[in-house]
Amino acid sequence: MMRKKTKNPELLAPAGSPSCALAAFEAGADAIYAGLSKFNARERGENFTAPVMAQIVDYAHKLGRRVYVTLNTLIKETELPEVARILAELEEIAPDGVLVQDLGVLRMAREYFPSLVLHGSTQMGFHNAPGLKIAEELGLRRVVLERQLTMEEIASIRHSTKLELEVFIHGALCASLSGQCFFSSYLGGYSGNRGKCKQPCRRRYFSRNGNGFFFSPQDLCSIEFLPRLRELGIESLKIEGRLKQPDYVRQTVAAYRMLLDAPEEEFAEHLSEARNLLGRSCGRRWSAGFFTRESTRTLIQHDSLGAAGMLCGTVAEIRSNGFAFRATRRLFLGDRLRVQPQSGDEGPALTLTKMFVNDASARRVLPGEEVFVCCDKPVPPRGLIFKIGESFSDYSKALAALPPRRTRLDLEVKLTGTELTVDVLNAPLPAWHRSVALAEAAAHPVSEAVLEKEFQAADSECFALGKFSAKIAGNFFLPASEGKALRREFWEFVKNNLKPEAVFRSSAVGMENFRRAYQALVPHYTLPERLIETVAMKPDGAEPANRRAVRADSIYDFNKRTDEVLLPEFCVPERVESLRRAIASAYAAGIRRFRVTSLYALELLRGLEQIEILISTPLPVCNSMAALELTRFGATRVMAHLELERSSIEALRDKSPIPVELYRFGRPVLLISRARIPLEGDFRDGRSNEFQLRTSRRDGMARVYPRKVHSVPRLPGVYDYYDLTNAHWKTDDTGTFNFNGDWF
Repeated sequence: MMRKKTKNPELLAPAGSPSCALAAFEAGADAIYAGLSKFNARERGENFTAPVMAQIVDYAHKLGRRVYVTLNTLIKETELPEVARILAELEEIAPDGVLVQDLGVLRMAREYFPSLVLHGSTQMGFHNAPGLKIAEELGLRRVVLERQLTMEEIASIRHSTKLELEVFIHGALCASLSGQCFFSSYLGGYSGNRGKCKQPCRRRYFSRNGNGFFFSPQDLCSIEFLPRLRELGIESLKIEGRLKQPDYVRQTVAAYRMLLDAPEEEFAEHLSEARNLLGRSCGRRWSAGFFTRESTRTLIQHDSLGAAGMLCGTVAEIRSNGFAFRATRRLFLGDRLRVQPQSGDEGPALTLTKMFVNDASARRVLPGEEVFVCCDKPVPPRGLIFKIGESFSDYSKALAALPPRRTRLDLEVKLTGTELTVDVLNAPLPAWHRSVALAEAAAHPVSEAVLEKEFQAADSECFALGKFSAKIAGNFFLPASEGKALRREFWEFVKNNLKPEAVFRSSAVGMENFRRAYQALVPHYTLPERLIETVAMKPDGAEPANRRAVRADSIYDFNKRTDEVLLPEFCVPERVESLRRAIASAYAAGIRRFRVTSLYALELLRGLEQIEILISTPLPVCNSMAALELTRFGATRVMAHLELERSSIEALRDKSPIPVELYRFGRPVLLISRARIPLEGDFRDGRSNEFQLRTSRRDGMARVYPRKVHSVPRLPGVYDYYDLTNAHWKTDDTGTFNFNGDWF
């Protein structure tokens, strides 16, 4: 059913630093999303300490704004206790929501820290109505939709759920479906699923038919789509950019704020002004992203450099203390530059702090002038110089002025006509009583909201109001002066009788409950003496010789020899019913093993009796908590996440409540996209890593495979999975991905 529309959707801004948070609120953002120093999808950013995050949350709430904390990376088994500690911190900080990707983190938060409001990150890959039903059962209040959806598909999803929906409206786009990219991880262990992406999609690649930036999408700018998104009732409009600086945040938020607040009849008049503001944010060429089918076809222009910013010159000379170039646009001290190698690899970024024009120190340079920039970073020869930002306030004074977080007291108030009682629920204090003499109210009786507002004025440097509830036995008139006097007397009582360190922390209960449950979690299954292998292969592939195996085929290609079927990792809303029919046909044919690669498929398998549900790549399982969560939906086996190293797979195996499977052999998909990629077949990067791109006629998706076959040794106690859809048994060109490393 369609949710009730609001006048305006929430404008949600990125905050990669405390300064960006203040810039966002100053420019009119309704909310920000930000991460702590670990386990967020932008670990390369400055991010927040827990005390500063608490200050920002308090500041936002004082303004009537919101803060969402990102805890949205995959988590290894050995990291679960540390994640529990962070969840406990977040329960104390009390943000307005926590974004998660890992099913284990989601389970821990829901079960042991229930006051946290949970949002499903775009990395979870929700993209159709069945997926949103699973999201509801997971306990999510809001879902950030997959970015590669058209406006029509978003509308279809909107009408199918009561969950809050969040949609990206501006900023950089990934070539791959969210949460399904292994490209950066494969090229050096820097996983995007762990907040460490090195953006290999922005590099130059080479093929027999030429070279180019085949995986570098244009940026999204959706100002023209705002009326449609508002009409659909989308709750939150999200700006990308947690690696950006305050100037980007301020200008981008200001542009969208202006358009959202403009009267409908004046919207078109403000578009030009909004474009001018956005043009100063130094991004890539704009596009409609995946919102339209036409834009999806033209999103990638392979002859355009993947760098962001305004091109302002090419390095002409490099010296020990800097570099020289001829400027093609005006620059000022305080502007930020990036010097990009011609390969498209990531180049050094710097702030203009000192420069010379005609051997004289200068504060600005005009187009056509020769300039020397002082710099102590290595600069690539003939590097392309991009302006990526303007000078900005660091908000240091405003940040220093933020008051420290005060200890929260949870109060329960009881009011009768003759007595006011206040119980402090989370501190060792006796109930506080005061006699009153209240008359019946002719109008405007005292309410819980009025009492809560009164007690929020804590009159204390140490304490503040936390949770509040009130029971009022009648309709009474409480004079404002008497309410203030009672409030002052109560907080004076607290000040004289309570120290902050004596306050109970509810998060400590959650930590202890998690510790006990985790210690008790042990495998409750017995593996057979001979583990039967699963072999996925092409429909016309030859059976592997001397192998005792279960044969797996695509749900659309099963036959009499098929033992299990693989469900697709992506299914647009319009194809859900045809997939449902295909599942019914496979079940009628006697197939009882279904391999799930995305959460939505769990909903499609409901009602099928006596089946096995095997969780498989790219649906990630990195820890026992994630495996335990999946058993709620009937999962009987999980595949260890493809990016995990050996020790983490073994740790998962030793703790998982259900059997674990290992992807031992095959060419896994490294990147999957709905964008039209102007490439087909073999290609390589500048470091001679070789790949292959194939575009499916069935679903139109472009998939990148490594040239090397992934091949790792057998691990005792786990099932084996062999993927022969794109690999042959006999090959010498093999690799182990992250299996032998520990960098993921």
